[in-house]
Amino acid sequence: MSCHHAQLSAVLALYRRANDAAASAHNVEAIRLSRKALRLIDGAGCETPEWVAARIRVRICLALATAEVGSTAAGFRGLKRARTELELLPDGPLRRELDAVITGQRALLLFRVGRASESVALFDAIIPTLERLRLDDGLLLARTLTNRAQIHAETGNLDAAARDFDQAIRLASEHHLTRIEGKARHGLGDLAQLAGDIPGALRHYDEAARILEDAAPGWVARVRLDQARALLVAGLATEAARHLDEALPEFRRHRVIQDLAEAEVARAAAALLEGEFDTARRLAVSARRRFLRRGNLPWAEVAALARLRTDATEVLERGTRPPARLPRALVELSHRLEQLGLRDETAAARLLAVRLRLRRGELEEAKDLLAQVPKPRRTSPVDHRMLLRLCRAELAVATRNRRSALAQARAGLVELGWARDRMGGLDLLCGTAVHGHELGTLAVGLVLESARGQDGARRLFAWQERTRAQVYRYEPLPAIDDPVLAKYLAEMRHVQRSVQQNRLAGKPVAALENRYAWLQREASRLGWYTSPWGRPRPVATPEQVAAELGERVMVSFVGHEDTLAAVVVRDGRFHLVRLGALGDAVETTHQLRADLDALAPDHLPSPLVSAVSSSARRRAERLDKALLEPLGRFLGDRELVIIPTGSLHALPWGALPSMRGRPLSIAPSATAWLGAVSAVKPEPVVLVGGPGVPGAVGEVSKLTSVYPTARLVDGEKATSDAVLEALDGSGLAHLVAHGAHEPANALFSRLELVDGPLFAHEAARLENPPDRVVLAACELALSHIRPGEEALGFAGALLASGCRTVVGAVARVGDHASAETMIDLHERLASGRSPAVALAEATAVDPFRRPFLCLGAG
Repeated sequence: MSCHHAQLSAVLALYRRANDAAASAHNVEAIRLSRKALRLIDGAGCETPEWVAARIRVRICLALATAEVGSTAAGFRGLKRARTELELLPDGPLRRELDAVITGQRALLLFRVGRASESVALFDAIIPTLERLRLDDGLLLARTLTNRAQIHAETGNLDAAARDFDQAIRLASEHHLTRIEGKARHGLGDLAQLAGDIPGALRHYDEAARILEDAAPGWVARVRLDQARALLVAGLATEAARHLDEALPEFRRHRVIQDLAEAEVARAAAALLEGEFDTARRLAVSARRRFLRRGNLPWAEVAALARLRTDATEVLERGTRPPARLPRALVELSHRLEQLGLRDETAAARLLAVRLRLRRGELEEAKDLLAQVPKPRRTSPVDHRMLLRLCRAELAVATRNRRSALAQARAGLVELGWARDRMGGLDLLCGTAVHGHELGTLAVGLVLESARGQDGARRLFAWQERTRAQVYRYEPLPAIDDPVLAKYLAEMRHVQRSVQQNRLAGKPVAALENRYAWLQREASRLGWYTSPWGRPRPVATPEQVAAELGERVMVSFVGHEDTLAAVVVRDGRFHLVRLGALGDAVETTHQLRADLDALAPDHLPSPLVSAVSSSARRRAERLDKALLEPLGRFLGDRELVIIPTGSLHALPWGALPSMRGRPLSIAPSATAWLGAVSAVKPEPVVLVGGPGVPGAVGEVSKLTSVYPTARLVDGEKATSDAVLEALDGSGLAHLVAHGAHEPANALFSRLELVDGPLFAHEAARLENPPDRVVLAACELALSHIRPGEEALGFAGALLASGCRTVVGAVARVGDHASAETMIDLHERLASGRSPAVALAEATAVDPFRRPFLCLGAG
């Protein structure tokens, strides 16, 4: 058969399509196209150098694609066959080029199965050859540099990796290799993550995803996988799970088995952080099976570690005696991981075994095992470092060395603070606390257990401040304008408004809600890195707090396991009072809030009001007796600053009998309170009335009699832009609008305005936020409690952004009750009373129907 040029052109066209498919992670399609090309080659029966070279290229593509969807052994066999056919080519540039390609692809396969040192040695051997060949398009050299950079990153050689990625990006720019640029920027994200720069990593990943969505859409799922790993480092399990749930179907659809199994391991880690043990176990077992089928032993052992970590965490959280088989299995796994050169994973396995040995009372075995734990490297993630500190502290506790345990906790929390200080957005700052939660809990428990007298109370107070509400100790920085983020928020506003209009008109809203969810995810991603949240300030010392209190009394509640206590600070002295069971107080708080919600409507039948009021009164008295009566001799009739714990943030404190009419303010931490206390500017005053708020509460113009010079933004004027412009630089802002608390992401809690929602994301990044904010008609004083006592919601975001005081309700409020409360409150504020005093007097009339709190400075 004659060797027609048209036939060769058809083969090469199929090869290019197959290569593009493989580069986009569409490996099933790459296999189909490669096999079709091979059939054409076999049919032609030509053995000229051009045809042989084409057959070798197709075999290389087929080998790589086969290795991704099936067995890496089959991939190695395919490359070996391609190398055999090199003998059919004369010596020269073409043969040297193809030899380098085969070697590079073999190096890539070695890397995929965990043989990194062999892989990098092969890349080192061929890159000089590629540089000498000076191929016109630069593609092969750029791709090879990118692959070698990935291995350098994996093995901790970050400087070498950065050099390779930078060179690859220069080549990509010079030769317009968009796909290579996207993959290299993806690699820069991995480097930043290894260096602990999570905002930088997320920025690189987003840049890569935007490039690859067009150039190699199948690769975007890999970017999402690494984004999820970065989010897990930041403690954002829910967000990581969302990214992985986007990526997993893509990996399954295109049968990218290695990436699919790696994503299952990461998804197991997210499930574990959220306490979903069965899900974590199932994913870890599935991943291990996939790795074993591919012959990838290192990753199979990593998956085995994910499974055992789940079992160990569940046993530790239950507080039961661990079975002997579990620490033994972890020790055996640690030896296998060590032989494979997986240093961080070896350390994690041994540290988990140490914790289990300690729970079993096997102190000597735990001590010996802890001595065998490899020291953290520069690239070791923060959760591994915290686990090492925790093990050292727990061993110190078990050997009755309390001082050493506290030293480990102190050092660990300082180390965690360094990691937190490098985070970007508010969510990243907040999420990082999860990694130090157990360490902080151990320290507070130790101090609480041994605290005696004023020194003990003072020490406990200091430890609380080290462990709670760290987000609020950051001094907000000016936001950096990001047009893409602004565009997403503007579209979210429009979509949310359309959802409301369609609902009223009886039209379907599912497509709009899906679009809104997508926009929120994209805006969240940008918010993590576009602008750093704030500059860290030192944690407040007990002496600083005591000096600032003056005549006020601070009550800082401590919750440890089911124990509740309080540190009272009065006249420069610290007093520890041990209270009852925390669980009882939390349950009664939930019941009281339910009663207040039921009482909220304006026109309830009298018998119902009487019955619910009786229930609320009993519960309020029970809480008063449990939480405040034991503190009575310290409180007197003074103004209070309360630092709650956990669910007590949502307690309507003014409804408790001994709090009725008493000025009090609620703060997430003493550090946050101290940062907010300073002289405030009373002017200018802004009155905002949103749409659809019924009754007198929505008539903000009535307050102009209290504030004649106030700026009024209501009716059709109450757009998000107008409200933000009015808030910036104001002294007092009164906001009346419907709203929604977003537990999963405080920055997307919102107020509903004429043109759609105004997000906390926008209000919290004002250059000059209002000193005082009154939220009149919704429950936006509610918070979602995250690890580390990080209480975040719309009001919390305002406080973290620099607002000094926020007044809002923690339960439903009727229109009539809200309107009357607001008139009473503002008349007192205008007369010069502080927010805490003014609110106490305004709510004392009917505390059950006026469940407003003064948050922040008071």
